[in-house]
Amino acid sequence: MSGTTPDGPAEPGPSSAAIRLGTVVLDCPDPHSLARFYAGLLGQPVDPDGDDDWQSLTGDGSGVALAFQRAARHVPPSWPDGAPQQLHLDLTVRDMAAAHARAVELGARPLDPEADPAPDEPRGFRVYADPAGHPFCLCR
Repeated sequence: MSGTTPDGPAEPGPSSAAIRLGTVVLDCPDPHSLARFYAGLLGQPVDPDGDDDWQSLTGDGSGVALAFQRAARHVPPSWPDGAPQQLHLDLTVRDMAAAHARAVELGARPLDPEADPAPDEPRGFRVYADPAGHPFCLCR
């Protein structure tokens, strides 16, 4: 595992094995609502230990959880230009048309392309905004 720093390639340090990604947290105005959206999209239950300021999904066994934190002054990113998206999720799907239909049914807004997927669509990804405005991609 290596990355890049301003000074060149970064090599794993002695503590790199002790650090792992545990949770991806999305700021949003309504954690309950966004948790329900992603629970429906990913087929994961919402953890019952949440509150009005923090909700999370119980996970899929991968060791990485998805959580939602209240941000009173949340400004949704504007894709592709405008308020910056500081991250986006790439979600892997088998059936693009079925995943598209489910995402839209749950409240996602198609960004690129906006039209429904064609059965023979060669493009391997599509961009959406979740109900709080965060961009995410459905990828084959």
